[in-house]
This record gives sequence, C-alpha cells and structure tokens, in this order.
Amino acid sequence: MTARTITGVGVGRRVVVGPAVQVHEPVRPAPDTVVTRDGEPVPAEQLPDVVAAAFATVAADISARAERSSGSLAEVLAATAQIAGDPALLTGTKKELSNGTPPVAAVEETIGGFIEMFTAMGGLMAERVTDLASVRDRVVAVLVEAPLPGVPELSEPSVVVARDLAPADTAGLDLDKVLAIVTELGGPTGHTAIIAGQLGIPCLVQAGGASEIDDGARVLVDARTGETVVDPSPESVAAVEERAQAEKALEQDTEPGATADGHPVDLLVNIGTAADAERAAAATDARTVAGSGLFRTEVLFLDSASAPTVPAQAAEYTAALTAFGGRKVVVRTLDAGADKPLAFATLADEENPALGVRGYRVGRVHPELLTHQLAALGQAAAESGTQPWVMAPMIATPQEAAEFAAAARGAGLEQVGVMIEVPGAALRAEAVLAEVDFASIGTNDLAQYTMATDRLAGQLSDLLDPWQPAVLELVATTARAGVALGKPVGVCGESAGDPLMALVLAGLGITSLSMSLGSVPAVRYALRQHTLAQCEAMAQAALSASSAPAGRAAVVELLTEEARRLLA
Repeated sequence: MTARTITGVGVGRRVVVGPAVQVHEPVRPAPDTVVTRDGEPVPAEQLPDVVAAAFATVAADISARAERSSGSLAEVLAATAQIAGDPALLTGTKKELSNGTPPVAAVEETIGGFIEMFTAMGGLMAERVTDLASVRDRVVAVLVEAPLPGVPELSEPSVVVARDLAPADTAGLDLDKVLAIVTELGGPTGHTAIIAGQLGIPCLVQAGGASEIDDGARVLVDARTGETVVDPSPESVAAVEERAQAEKALEQDTEPGATADGHPVDLLVNIGTAADAERAAAATDARTVAGSGLFRTEVLFLDSASAPTVPAQAAEYTAALTAFGGRKVVVRTLDAGADKPLAFATLADEENPALGVRGYRVGRVHPELLTHQLAALGQAAAESGTQPWVMAPMIATPQEAAEFAAAARGAGLEQVGVMIEVPGAALRAEAVLAEVDFASIGTNDLAQYTMATDRLAGQLSDLLDPWQPAVLELVATTARAGVALGKPVGVCGESAGDPLMALVLAGLGITSLSMSLGSVPAVRYALRQHTLAQCEAMAQAALSASSAPAGRAAVVELLTEEARRLLA
C-alpha cells in the first residue's frame, strides 16, 4: 500500500506511530428526518419504543464508560449517565410524539426545554446544561443510526483525528491512550494545541484532509516536521524508533538548566490542573525542573456554567503547590475570553473578542472572579506553606500592573507579576516592571497582537511564527527592562519549548523558560551545548534577520555540529 502524506503545522517535537481514531461531530439531521430500521420507516405506533431504546442505549453506554474510568472523569460520566436515564426526558419526548412531533424534533424540543430551564435556574443546575446537550446529541445519533459524537473511548493507544477539538475535550483526554492529536482546523498557538503540548502529546493542526483518514489506519505523526503519513513504510517506522531512542537519551541528563559556561536559566513546566502538577513533580526533582512557570487556572473553569467556589479553587491550588513541595509555582489568574469563552464570564456580543474583554479585563465586568481567585490563592498559600508567584494576563499599562499588585498583595500574596502579551506593555516594560516583582512573556499572544493575526487563523500561521523579528524585538525590550531593574523575566509561551528558540531567549537575557514536560530534555541539551556568548550571538542573528525563516536558519548555522544533528 502506498503511503500518503498530509501536511499541517506541528506542535512539539515528538514522532509517534499508531492507529487513527476519528472524532465524530454531532449529527444535525433535519427535525422531520424519518427514523428507519432495516431500511424501512418505523411505524408511528412503534416510535415510542424506538425512542425509549435510544435513551437506554445512551445511558448504558455512558454508564459503562464511567465504570471503566476513574477520578473526575468517572464522576462526570456517571452524572451524564444519570441524566440520560432520567424518566422526565423520555416522558417529555413521548408526549411530543403523541402530539405528532417527529422523533428527532421531539428529542430536541424536550431536552431543549430542560436546557433553557436549567440555564435560567443557574448555579449547580446550570452546570448540567453541557451534560444535557451531550445526551441530546447522542440520542439523536442513535435514532438516525449515526456514529456517536465526541472523542470515542479508546481501546488502545491511538492517534486522535478530528476536524477540531474544543479545549475542554482536549483537557479530558485519557493520556494513557492518546499518542497524538491531528486536526484539520485550529492554529499552533490556539489553546487546544497548547493543552496538547502541555500534556506532552504531539499535535498537528491545519492538517487538511485529516478527516478522510480511515478509522484504524496506521499513521505516523511527526510534530517536528508537521507531517502525518498514512500507511508509513517499514523504513519510516524504523527511523521513528531510532529518533525516539536518541531523544530518550537526552532525558538521562539531570543537570540544572544552564549554558555550557554555567549561566543559569531556570527550566519550568506548564500545568493546567493539580493532576498535571502531581505528574510533573513525580517525574522530576528540583534539580532537573525548578517548578512550574505557568499554571493555567482557566482549565478549572472550562467545563463549568458558573465559577468554581473559593473553597473548590483553594483545594485545587493547594494540591498543586503541595505537589511541587516548595518548588516555584507561577499561577496565572483566569485568562478567559477570545478562544476560551466561559458561559459566566464572556460577553456574548463582542465583535472582536481577542481585542475585547479577556484576561485581566474580565474584572471590569465581573470583579468578583478575580477577588475570589486571589482569596483562594491566599488560602492555598496558607494551607500549603508555599507562596505562589501570581501573575495577571493581558496587562496593558503600568496602571493596570499597579492595580493588580495591590489586589494580590491585599490577599496575602507576596510574589506578584504580570504577563507581557500586549505590545504596549512590552514597549513600556520598565514602567510596568517597576510596579511588580517579575514578568513572564506569553509569546503566543504577543505574536498575535504584534502581527495583527488571529491566533486561530491557521492559514496565517507564518505570521504567528515566534521567530518574527518584530516579536523578538519586543521580547528583547522586555528582557532589557528586567536586567535594568534586577527583576526576573521569563517566557511561558510555546516558543520556550523550542530548543533553538531557547538559545535565542537565553541570549536576550530571559531568566526562565516554562514549557511542556516533554520539551525539557531537548531544551536542557541545547543550552548545555552552547555558552552564553554563543547564545547572545544567536539572539543578535535572529533579531537582525529579514524574516522568521531566515532568523531560524541563521541560528541553525551557529549551532555546534552535534547539536545541529539532533536539533535542526
């Protein structure tokens, strides 16, 4: 069989081989679609039984998945199964059938009514809306004999293929069974790609034609080259294994992050939950990984119709701080809006959400969200005995930095910083840093706003390249401000996990790099192969380049011969 190659944009560096599993989107049949069995329309008198069987099938399927799962996923599935088996849904649907409503419309109208009611009730009831919609979509799929929507249960380690995945879907994947993610849509700095990178899963986005890959087809996914090969040759598979062994060897180095001549660069990991913190802490020690440089707290909020309570947040933060046992943990306050909409926080009618009420600005509309989160972090600090480093996203002015610092310190938090993602903040970095203790650069959003390119616009991914000289100039400006004031400036965007870019960032004066756990060995290796002077030369070469590709190529030319073989 001839191999077929699908090209996309890779996130990460790993390469894997395994069977493809397609994620099916919810079917949207016409409300009056005729329900058939064995190719014949179901008689009207039999429709109530067919509908009842569909609800029972869905409830049994979800219950079985809950029993095979554990932790919070099992709890969520059990709750959804309970909803699918609720007699009120079937009774309402049967009543619609008796009034002459077609089966698909009867299910949608009945469950739609409950969705409206639960939404209006708010609180815990509103949190069930997502589960109701899932039950609706699954029952409709069973009725019209279509594949069940969503990420299917994986029976073996597989490559998950989808048109697109929501961040919440990505965050809920079974890590033991997912080899890689391939999507037709999305961008390399969208949050689904980011979460995949954080989980250590190689990811390809903008992979046109991925939805045509057959379920079960053997695929090779190479995040470094951005290629998915369907039915790869034995030689290609052997090359994958050889490369995996070479990269595995890098993990044996347990020295702290530093250049060849001993200039320190803290290596940190990105996390989204306490479970991520526990995994990362168990796999490392304070010598190899200094802690977490980015705790994306919005992951706690993604699946909720209302904000988690202060006690619930405090428990999660305490668990994360405790897991790292006193190591540095940098917590980003809620970064909602744009491509991470939250039912309880996002404005519905924003014409351009990426330039609207997102990140720190959400406090203008919902000030209690920040107040409660800071209170929860203060409680976690007291309970764990560890002071988190706390930073706000989307800070644009020195005044905003001062306001946030006052609020955070008022909650008992001692180490307060800001994210530099807005070009205006980078240009005034010295004034911004004068108000806080540290800064962390989010290169994904900084590239988006510098290059006026929506990070979800995959077709413009070349403009979002962190190697763009204009973006690097703003990073350099911020780093210089940190040096002038004697305050640390880190990078927690995806570029921190690129070993070549890590050399440039170190040369610019960046003091820490936070990335996915799987990226740490290659970054450590790159730094330990080059002196600070070499890194500074690479930084100057990248800044002086005429384009992003030219900048990267210039850095490749300056690598040591051994590093070029493994990293280029």
